[in-house]
Amino acid sequence: MARAVLITGGNIAGVKERMHRAQELINHKAGIVMRCSHRYESKAWGFESELPFSNQILVIDTELSPDELLSVVQGIELELGRNRQKEAEEKAASGGTYCNREIDIDILFYDDVIVESPELTIPHPLLHKRDFVLAPLCEIMRDYTHPVLGKTIGQLREELLAQEQDK
Repeated sequence: MARAVLITGGNIAGVKERMHRAQELINHKAGIVMRCSHRYESKAWGFESELPFSNQILVIDTELSPDELLSVVQGIELELGRNRQKEAEEKAASGGTYCNREIDIDILFYDDVIVESPELTIPHPLLHKRDFVLAPLCEIMRDYTHPVLGKTIGQLREELLAQEQDK
């Protein structure tokens, strides 16, 4: 049994209901949800949008391997309306890397395992640069040490907030 940490989120109408449904589906298909943070609202990161994002951390116990977990969460995204083709077209049209989305589920951690493949990187490579990830992580895992960076989630958030204040 492994402990995985996921983040769910999105910013298109009905996202709170989709996040709730995602949690139910994760609990049914991926592993038992052991803990979850409150939902956090934030501005879009990496692109401009008038629609705020809502995000939530889920900690699950899973029998799935990292690759199996990725497959399951991508299936849940599809079931809840995520259209990666439409997103790719929107990004191509805007020249951006990110866009609005119905639902997004990312694997942040999988025990202390480090995975680097074309399909999956664990720990998530940008989590320490995103307060919308660190804030809810701090709520439930402040003292967890990032297996690559060697700092706690609390330390990573303090560093990020200090950097943002210096800008």
